Order: sequence, then structure tokens, then C-alpha cells
Amino acid sequence: MVQGTTSDAGKSTLVAALCRVLHRKGVRVAPFKPQNMALNSAVTSDGGEIGRAQAVQAQACGLAPHTDMNPVLLKPNTDTGCQVIIHGQAIGNQEAQAYHDYKPQAREAVMASWQRLREQYECIIVEGAGSPAEINLRQNDIANMGFAEAADCPVILIADIERGGVFAHLVGTLALLSESERKRIVGFVINRFRGDIALLKPGLDWLEQETGKPVLGVLPYLRNLHLEAEDSIAPDIEEKPQTWLRVIAPVLPHVSNHTDMDALRMHPHVDFQFIELNEPAPPADLIILPGSKNVRGDLALLKSHGWQDKIARHLRYGGKLLGICGGFQMLGRQIHDPHGVEGEAGSSNGFGWLDMETTLTKKKHLKQVEGKLSFANAKVIGYEIHMGVSSGPSLKQPLLHIGTQPEGVLSEDGQIAGTYLHGLFDHAEATRAWLNWAGYNQLAKAQEEMAHYDYIALREASLERLADEVEQHLDWEKLAGYLPFRAP
Repeated sequence: MVQGTTSDAGKSTLVAALCRVLHRKGVRVAPFKPQNMALNSAVTSDGGEIGRAQAVQAQACGLAPHTDMNPVLLKPNTDTGCQVIIHGQAIGNQEAQAYHDYKPQAREAVMASWQRLREQYECIIVEGAGSPAEINLRQNDIANMGFAEAADCPVILIADIERGGVFAHLVGTLALLSESERKRIVGFVINRFRGDIALLKPGLDWLEQETGKPVLGVLPYLRNLHLEAEDSIAPDIEEKPQTWLRVIAPVLPHVSNHTDMDALRMHPHVDFQFIELNEPAPPADLIILPGSKNVRGDLALLKSHGWQDKIARHLRYGGKLLGICGGFQMLGRQIHDPHGVEGEAGSSNGFGWLDMETTLTKKKHLKQVEGKLSFANAKVIGYEIHMGVSSGPSLKQPLLHIGTQPEGVLSEDGQIAGTYLHGLFDHAEATRAWLNWAGYNQLAKAQEEMAHYDYIALREASLERLADEVEQHLDWEKLAGYLPFRAP
């Protein structure tokens, strides 16, 4: 099990790397995260929903994602509450204290999934959540040491040196663990180091002497490494030498599946920017309204920060507008939440650019889909995760077809599009079509360059690069007793 001294210490990344290293050596390996709190999710082969990071880790193992890889998923929709998903299916919303009381039942789901994976795979690489030193959450813990103790699982503790205070993080975390939990930690990994390793060596020697535990490796800072983020929006890509199209998206407080934008963020000739709500919106070719776990709340904030006027100005100047999932719902006339699915029950006026309205239902739609765009001869492969049903005249002008079924909306003038599909830009054929719709094909050179961009291949290359680096910088002799292969 990989646990971290903080959130974003590198747990997801190290788990993905270990999974790929083992997979390359022929080990039947699977990822596992007992409890995840994230708004980026994926639809699984068995028709459920798990954290996006576990889907990436499954890819590292050469597996299709399955709900057993993340049996408990929490999707925050307010500051104190979240939607609780067990074995891929939503069971309802719970406030923090209610979920804390529910944890014994959640533990049963966790251990059932763990047992099923144990029966199928030689090795399971487990990811913790947050930090094991959150002593206020120790009772009934299923995310970190509570699970490790129940499963009798050895633990690697990883810390991010970029944050500063890396030795304090590691030693302080140990100090807040129980004696049995401290014994369970088999060593440390320091992540995102850049500089002269010789200058770090005295600190590593002190750490080993002070704690009696080995440093298993120091992983380098990897520039422009792309793995889909578990939850937080990843930092901007380093400056690109030449871009041909500008795309912007507002940062919604409850943004979900912002990984939809990763293919655009990584494209060598697309200038993609996330824009804070209170920032001016720069001129752009395309504005994307992303998904949201609290659509009416985020819509109200967009309006209060003047985004209705910003987008209207963008449309007057000929820019394109795309709404995905919750962003699609915002484009209509009204959004109704009669059951309080995402907060307080009620209705809200949408932006009104599409003649439709949406009603949020208690049933969540989860499925993997394949269709064809209506404005181009291009295949789209994606997935649906939503709790709304939309209706109205605008839906008679579908954006795409899934088999014979229409989906989404494309306005009569072709300027505004909306869809419930996530993963719209992941596949090369669809990426070319979408960017051409946004204006990319007006530049012949850009068109020629775009033909060589393949986001799926880039994601796979990132996993290979990550595995290469981890294989080089971890001390496999020290790990030999815990993993099912001989040290290289």
C-alpha cells in the first residue's frame, strides 16, 4: 500500500508506476483504492463508477477498470456533504457525520472487493487517501491504516519534496501513528526532487538513522508528465512554441471530470486555459462549460461573476460554445431539482441559449458509449455519468448519434453544442473534428500538424516513461520481499 504524508504527495502516480512495472514483468497485478474522494470519475466495464485515477492505474495494469478497484467513491456536492457511491452505484447523499457513522457498512464493501481481487491477481497495489496522520479520522478508518491493518498490508510512505519540509512530513507522520502502524511502514519514497542528489544525501542518512526505516528511492521531478488528475486541476503545461487555437473553461467550484480537457491541454498547438471565475475571460475560439456536481450552485456563481455577459460577447464575435454534462444543462432555459439531488430542492433559470430544460433525477445514468458526430464523419468514444434528463425542441437537432439514438444538441447556426458525453476529445479522430469545428482547420499548417496528435498514445507513453523512471530510481533490493518478482 502507498500512503502519503499529504494529499497530492504522489500516491496515485507511484501506484500507477508500480502497476506498470509489474505488468511489464508479466505479473498479474491490479490497483485498489478502498475509499476515494474525487469529482473525476470513470465508467467501468461492469457498469459502475470509480475514481478516474483508478481507471488510469487499471490501464497501467493492462486491465479494463472495474468497480472492485475503488469500492467506495465520495463525490462532494457541498462543503459538508457528498454523494456516496458503493460498488459503483450511488446510494444517496450524506453529510459528513452521517457518512462517518456509515463507515462500518462501507468497510464491508471495501473488504468484499479486496477479497475478490485477491482471488484473481498475484499482486494488488493499494492507494491510500489524504494522510494516515489525520487522527480525527482514525476511528473506523477504511482509507489508510485502518485498511492496512485489516488487510495486513505493508505500507510505503511517500512525501513531496516540492512542498518543502519533507523530513518534517515524514517524521511527523510517523509520530502520529500507533506502534503497530509504524511497524507496518517498510520505507519512504521522496517525490519530485530536482537538483543535486548529493546535497540531499545527508538528510536521507539522518532520516534512516532517526526512524530506523530505509529510503526506498528519490523520484525525480518529471516535466510535462501527463497522468489524468485524481481531483485537483493540474498545473498549466509549460509554454508551447506555437499555438493555433485558444480554448478556455471557467473553474467551477464543483467541477467534475475536468479531465475531459486533458487532451486539449496536452495538444501541442492548442492554447488551453482554465479561468478563475473572477478573472477576465480572454478572447478565445472556444469556451467550454465543464461538468459540475452542483449544477445550480455553480450556475449561480457563473452568473454572479458576469459569465453570462462574457459568453454572450464571445458568441457575438463568432466564438464557439460547448457544454459538457452539467455545462450542457446550464445552456438550457431551466434546471429543476425537485428531490434535492445536488443540494436544496428547487429550480433555476439557465443561460437560455438552447430551448430545453433539465430535471435532475435520483437515478444516475452510467454507461460507455460510441457514436458519430452530426457535423463530421467522425467517431466519438466516451461515457455518460449524469443524473439529469433533458427535453425540449433543441434536442431535435442532435450533436451526435449513438447507434440510431440522437444525443446532445447542435444549434441551428452550428455555434453552440451540448452533450452528456465525457471523453469527447480523447480519441484522435474526434479531436480533429472538434478542433476543426472550433476553427482549427482554417490554418492549413495547423491541419497538417494536427493529423499526428494522438492523446491515447500520449497517455500510454506517459505511463511507460513513468515506469522507466521509477524502475531506475527505486531500490528494488529493499522491496524484494514485498513484490512478486526478482529485483532487476
